[in-house]
Amino acid sequence: MNIREILERYKADERIQTLATALNGAKNPRIQLRGLVGSSDAAMAIALYFLKHSHMLFILPDREEAGYFQSDLESLLDKEILLFPSSYRKPFEFTQPDSSNVLARAEVLNELNHTSEYGQLIVTYPEALAEKVIDRASLEKNTLEIAVGNKLGLDFINEFLIEYDFERVDFVYSPGQFSIRGGIVDIFSFSHDLPYRVEFFGDFIESIRTFEIESQLSVEQVKTITIVPNVQSKFLTESNISLLEYIDPSTQIWIRDVQFTLDIVQTGFKKATALWKALSAEEKNANPDWIDPKFAFTDEKMIADQLHDFSLIEFGKQFFYTPTSSIQFDIRPQPSFNKDFSLLIHNFKNNEAEKVENCIFTDSSRQLERLYAIFEDLDKTIKFTPVNISIREGFIDHAQKIACYTDHQIFDRYYKYKLKKGYQRSQAITLKELRELKPGDYITHIDHGIGKYAGLEKVEVGGKMQEMIRLLYADNDLLYVNINSLNRISKYSGKEGTVPKMNKLGTDTWEKLKKTTKKKVKDIARDLIKLYAVRKAQSGNAFSPDSYLQTELEASFIYEDTPDQEKATIDFKKDMESPHPMDRLICGDVGFGKTEVAIRAAFKAVADSKQVAVLVPTTILAAQHYKTFTERLKGFPCNIDYVNRFKTSKQIKDTLQNLADGKLDIIIGTHRLVSKDVKFKDLGLMIIDEEQKFGVSTKEKLKAMRINVDTLTLTATPIPRTLHFSLMGARDLSIISTPPPNRQPVVTELHVFNDKLIKEAVEFEIDRNGQLFFIHNRVADLPQLGGMIKKLVPKARIGIAHGQLEGDDLEDVMLKFVNNDYDVLVATTIIEAGLDIPNANTIIINYAHMFGLSDLHQMRGRVGRSNKKAYCYLLSPPLSTLTSEARKRLSAIEEFSDLGSGFNVAMRDLDIRGSGNLLGAEQSGFIAEIGFEMYHKILDEAIQELKDDEFKGLFDDKPRPFVSFTQIDTDLEILIPDEYVTSIPERYNLYTELSKLENETELAAFAQQLHDRFGPVPPQVHDLLNTMRLQWLGKAIGFEKLSIKKNVLRGYFITNQQSPYFETAQFRQVLNFMQANPRRCNMKEVKSTLRISIENVRGIDEAVAILEEMAEPVGV
Repeated sequence: MNIREILERYKADERIQTLATALNGAKNPRIQLRGLVGSSDAAMAIALYFLKHSHMLFILPDREEAGYFQSDLESLLDKEILLFPSSYRKPFEFTQPDSSNVLARAEVLNELNHTSEYGQLIVTYPEALAEKVIDRASLEKNTLEIAVGNKLGLDFINEFLIEYDFERVDFVYSPGQFSIRGGIVDIFSFSHDLPYRVEFFGDFIESIRTFEIESQLSVEQVKTITIVPNVQSKFLTESNISLLEYIDPSTQIWIRDVQFTLDIVQTGFKKATALWKALSAEEKNANPDWIDPKFAFTDEKMIADQLHDFSLIEFGKQFFYTPTSSIQFDIRPQPSFNKDFSLLIHNFKNNEAEKVENCIFTDSSRQLERLYAIFEDLDKTIKFTPVNISIREGFIDHAQKIACYTDHQIFDRYYKYKLKKGYQRSQAITLKELRELKPGDYITHIDHGIGKYAGLEKVEVGGKMQEMIRLLYADNDLLYVNINSLNRISKYSGKEGTVPKMNKLGTDTWEKLKKTTKKKVKDIARDLIKLYAVRKAQSGNAFSPDSYLQTELEASFIYEDTPDQEKATIDFKKDMESPHPMDRLICGDVGFGKTEVAIRAAFKAVADSKQVAVLVPTTILAAQHYKTFTERLKGFPCNIDYVNRFKTSKQIKDTLQNLADGKLDIIIGTHRLVSKDVKFKDLGLMIIDEEQKFGVSTKEKLKAMRINVDTLTLTATPIPRTLHFSLMGARDLSIISTPPPNRQPVVTELHVFNDKLIKEAVEFEIDRNGQLFFIHNRVADLPQLGGMIKKLVPKARIGIAHGQLEGDDLEDVMLKFVNNDYDVLVATTIIEAGLDIPNANTIIINYAHMFGLSDLHQMRGRVGRSNKKAYCYLLSPPLSTLTSEARKRLSAIEEFSDLGSGFNVAMRDLDIRGSGNLLGAEQSGFIAEIGFEMYHKILDEAIQELKDDEFKGLFDDKPRPFVSFTQIDTDLEILIPDEYVTSIPERYNLYTELSKLENETELAAFAQQLHDRFGPVPPQVHDLLNTMRLQWLGKAIGFEKLSIKKNVLRGYFITNQQSPYFETAQFRQVLNFMQANPRRCNMKEVKSTLRISIENVRGIDEAVAILEEMAEPVGV
């Protein structure tokens, strides 16, 4: 049975028929629906919609409930339902608009202005309803409709947009912006969550398409669009009206709790009025968008009066009006089974006995497979109907003989409504801005070292213009770099705030530094690879395939697995089931689910009657892992214990005895576990958390142990993908870089330090039994700040933590915080990287402007781990007093309350610690000297050389090409013309992107992207793209350099004449080409390098064709 069939049954249900009749009866009836529970309310609304296709407005008590209800409607109807949100970040605080919400409101109003053959469904909540909107006539008058085929001048569009406060920019990424490039206009209207690209042919509109903000590439063609200005700021006037006046009078209003709605509207109106009164005249004048609340908000009386003009359906538990009809539903909530499948089976059988059909709602095929596997094992007779959508809560309806259960309630999993992707200013855009090279930034050139980027410059070569990159070195030496050699340059990134030493051109300092670094890196990598070789030669224990208990454990994970978690799980199982000992490193940000993967691996070992040791660097983590493991494995046959310094020596002795006797399955502890007196009966798996934090002797002991025991290592230090690839083979890696889906974003706000805010935040957390971090990075001030918080909130229990405390004292404080003995932890940035305190959901960061972006992101990542709403308050001096860099950082962190994973991996100031530690030795010194990117290039080369020279038989890598890079030299006009791409940073970005392409597919996509964004590709750009083909072919053939000048193509072979290259089939192919074309080819030695010359080469296309002929066919 599918969802449509269930809804059709409800459409014919007599209770829904009665409801339809009641709506057709008296004018503006008041109908009560009693006894609806779980998602049955949304199901009844959709059944009625199928019957009548009326307009419906649903008013839920708050944003959260509105989100869940909207999600249910969308799942049941399988189409997008509009949510009408409040414009502001915080209810009624009109000084803080939220641009994505302003956009969503305009989208709804625009949608309501268009007639639809079916009724429109809109979900909202009191705070949003309280805000007034522009009237219909004004909105219609101020929108511009554009359709394909229309005649419309570019000048007219430009004037219209400027008049309506649209901002002209180079590239559009936010509502209210537009750009004009040649015959292409990009516009981000306030009526749609993607911007539009309008292409002109003369004065006629040739095509319109939406496009992605991040890639700037087109998504789909559209025929007509509406350009809506910012109705929130531009048209808020005295003639504004309530949403209830804007919607169609025939709309049915469904409302859950009328009195609550009216109360919220009234308190909000008072709050906004008080805020308005507190503003100074200067603030009001400086912000013309802020207007008197009496014009911007409605009050309780107005809403109550307007509700009288509609048909009204009350549902929920609280009822307000005297009903004209009351309909009783006998619906029961889904029972709670506490993950006990015998209870579920018993319940299913009872339902079957009463002829009630069991349905399980889930949109996850994985969960469905797990359910089938569990029933297969426990009771093959159980039958249920899968329904492949998700709803918020299950229910049983005896009248319809149907039980609709949700998988997330069966498994006790966390369920969050899907957040609308909508407009969220893409974090990639900001990453791009942060990584963008600006004149004055330090760069590293692979051959010349550290210099400064000084912009792009046009240079004349043989009478033709080319664009070069201008670099500045010590003593103001200049170096011009051809755009074809861009991959030799990378932005210098060392620790934030460090200034590198610039190199002098023409000296060997840089070469020496590179050599030393490479030698060091090689030594470390050599040990890693040796260990790998020893392990590969050992035979270990091959674990059995999964049991049904493993399936049950994985299905009961409260979150949906992320793709990365799923992959890591498959990877470790493959490793464990193979006969060689596993050595896998799992890397992922805190809270991305590494521990869950470790628990699954541990349980797999226990199910095979093996013991597991979990090693952690600190006592706190030991206690925390013990708590997590015991909670997660509750109800499974598994004995867990831990050792740490808080236990008495007798307790430890007993625990170790149990371990030796095989009575303990999983032992958790610090380096104490590698002591001589710790004996295992049958150790099968070792899990090591944050290995780089252990001391040298512990690491050595671990090294010896892991040769024949399966080992899983976890780390929260981000590992850049480049490193991931270079280490493939020397270490098996799984990277978990996707955050759990629909995790609640952390509400992030920027404030000037004030007592009132701190007092409210602390009281709010204590009232909801939560905890709070207060971060301040000066140790001396911490006791004073702790005292201040105690004075503001006398009932708060306050702990103080910083790095100058003795190790044991620090652990005691942290442990008390973990165990909920403190409400507030006043601390420096010491809050442990691996620390996971789901109960701490507010963090206040004092002097936020003093921290780097990644530090702020890391600290904010400490909160928002549970399904409670989390808050991060950044306190700083007034913005006007900060540097522009600090302002940018703070607004970036405030704007992206939901920074996904990509962020920390890309924020390299964090990675700098990571790459050094990963190799088991501190490398920061080198990285600071040569820059992070360059360190990686050297690391890559070093590992590749080791694989080729010293460990040839161990890896099945493809043979390395003889040439790693072919330099291109030409007198042709090769560049992106100014008139094609006017923005210099964008030209530089395009050059960089081009230099990273690796094959024809990528090059074709790049050319398509240029055409899409900037129009038809000019000849100079066509030639520029072809230089990439020259580079690839040159590298494949074995040329270190190619030159096309004055119609002669010259190829310079490998300098080392003893190279085995000259024995290859590829070199013979070049000689064959020469023999076939004796008139145009000659070969000679120039400065001990062999060079081939080919005459009469007219242009770059012909050069590509010649090289294609010369290159040995692939696979020969």
